[in-house]
Amino acid sequence: MLEHFFQCPYCWEEISMLIDTSVATQTYVEDCEVCCNPIEINIHCTAGELHEFQANPLGQ
Repeated sequence: MLEHFFQCPYCWEEISMLIDTSVATQTYVEDCEVCCNPIEINIHCTAGELHEFQANPLGQ
């Protein structure tokens, strides 16, 4: 598991999350722990290392 920090695309607060780097591609929605808006998370890992992380707002 890897702790990764990023900014919420809505409120710009720094958020941390744990990423399972053993899973190559992950896409899911998680609510911001500060403003509660939904964030689409896209993660790509190779050989246990994080290569790409995107946190995008969902159109509301």
